[in-house]
Amino acid sequence: MIYEDKTIAAISTPRAAGGISVIRISGENAIKIADKVFECISRKGMPSEMEGYSCAYGNVVDENGNRMDDGVITVYRTPRSYTGEDVVEISCHGGIYITEKILRRISEAGAYPAQAGEFTKRAYINGKMSLTQAESVMDIISAEGSAVYRRTRSVKEGTLFKRIKVYSDRIVKILGQIGAWVDYPEEDIPEIGEEGLIRELTEISGELRKISAVYDNTRILKAGIETVIAGKPNVGKSTLMNLLAGYEKSIVTDIAGTTRDIVEESVRLGDIVLRLSDTAGLRGSEDIIEGIGIKRAEEKIKNADLIIAVFDNGEALNDDDMRLIKMCGELRNVKIVACINKSDRVGKIDREYIEDRFKNVIDISAEKGEGLDNLQRILEKLFLENESVYDDITVNERQKICLDRAFGFVEEALEALKGGVTMDAVNIVLDDALNSLLELTGERVNEAVINEVFSHFCVGK
Repeated sequence: MIYEDKTIAAISTPRAAGGISVIRISGENAIKIADKVFECISRKGMPSEMEGYSCAYGNVVDENGNRMDDGVITVYRTPRSYTGEDVVEISCHGGIYITEKILRRISEAGAYPAQAGEFTKRAYINGKMSLTQAESVMDIISAEGSAVYRRTRSVKEGTLFKRIKVYSDRIVKILGQIGAWVDYPEEDIPEIGEEGLIRELTEISGELRKISAVYDNTRILKAGIETVIAGKPNVGKSTLMNLLAGYEKSIVTDIAGTTRDIVEESVRLGDIVLRLSDTAGLRGSEDIIEGIGIKRAEEKIKNADLIIAVFDNGEALNDDDMRLIKMCGELRNVKIVACINKSDRVGKIDREYIEDRFKNVIDISAEKGEGLDNLQRILEKLFLENESVYDDITVNERQKICLDRAFGFVEEALEALKGGVTMDAVNIVLDDALNSLLELTGERVNEAVINEVFSHFCVGK
């Protein structure tokens, strides 16, 4: 059994003081339990006499009928509820003590404590949503910007499921054609054309690869962009860090080598979250401690999603600048923005040299707080204006694994076809590809996978 047939309850709002708290009850006995703990005042009768999608004001009462708190009860009747079962939600005052006391009362009345994600798991099992839709619920809750919210909302509405369904259905059709031709050779069934099949599978393979590639963009949007502010000493890295953070996170002095270790902070710039690292100034140093900081900075640069390379407008390029330029030129799959800082000073920097080596160059004055709007526009262009036709969805790690597995099997089928392998062998490989896609959507998935998916949810959702 994926879950026991019992009525569950949990607090669905954060465990913190607030205006209201909501306690959710779901299961066959949800409304019977509500009859024991809630007395309606605004209407006659008990919760069990209420219609679905209706509310009533009243009192939460203890086992002796004594008033514990007043609030509002909302009744949802199966199957028109979030979980597909009878659901009751009690909105009470938002104190931690009274909320937990009411939850205990509901448990005493017959409800079991809900496990992590159990409400949404029941919604999936009862056919209220696909597995990909269920997974998007936590992404919606944790979304930190409109870009990731818009995409996860699209997945919640079924976009990813529908896209995958297109290609799983195409594979099903191919499997049917091959199976009929292999199993009934005596029938007058047209032989499968290899050239047409190769074209079909090549197209499916390409689309699966494109959808899988959305994962990297999804990861960046959800977790934030690993960003390194790099440059020689005294170029203005720490001042820029403080400007982005909105307070003095990094120590700023005129003494070269002040920042000796990595200073980290998460900041929001428009719809983008940056996981910032202010690193030690890149230069040759005999100072042992500073040297360790520089080595750490170089490692950070190699593993970043974004480098903000800072140069001093008021100074000519020197060996330390050239070292950074060379390092940036050797990076692959890393987005880089060159910031010419101190734009308010007389320009001595070889700007043309910088522009020849960096695709994205902007002027800023970190000290005066100028140029952040330009930086924001560049970053939105780099990270949000995705050229992919699949920029309206998100792909998580589990889904990417399924996609990559399906892609690999389709590629294997293509190689088999081109190598003259028999159709029944191709059929077996394509069946593996189909199983991978059905596991992604949850149409063919085992209990262990389901439990793993919902173990990452919060209790109450």
